[in-house]
Amino acid sequence: MSTAGFELHRNSFGKLVLRNAGGEVFEGVSPVRAFPIQSPMSGISLVTTDGREVAWIDVLTDLPQTARQLVTIELEGREFMPEIQRINGVSSFALPCTWSVSTDRGETEFVLKGDEDIRRIGKTSLLITDNHGIQFLIRDMFEIDRHSRKILDRFL
Repeated sequence: MSTAGFELHRNSFGKLVLRNAGGEVFEGVSPVRAFPIQSPMSGISLVTTDGREVAWIDVLTDLPQTARQLVTIELEGREFMPEIQRINGVSSFALPCTWSVSTDRGETEFVLKGDEDIRRIGKTSLLITDNHGIQFLIRDMFEIDRHSRKILDRFL
């Protein structure tokens, strides 16, 4: 099960259909990232509705353009993890507080309940969970702007 050796298309119901090199057909496959935060473009499994892996994608860019687009669209529909690009402000430094942020999906506000809702992922990434369970990603806390970094430092 590697990047090569399968074809992807959508059926009339909009479901992904995979045909492997042996001619087997699997309807309703879904892409699942092995490492969605640290390595989102590599290590993608295509699984059936019962969770069985039927294909593996080493690197997404290795796929032909059409298959790559199908996988990318499917992943975007399944995953929702806005990436924080700037922290515009917080209502207070006492918890709970409301954060106003700019993300890759637009401006938003969310409530941070406690310090435990900010988790380190690796050396530089942070995962922030709001009071509704939505997770926001800061990919590299050292690359974020100075204003945002000062606010973050108060909570870390």
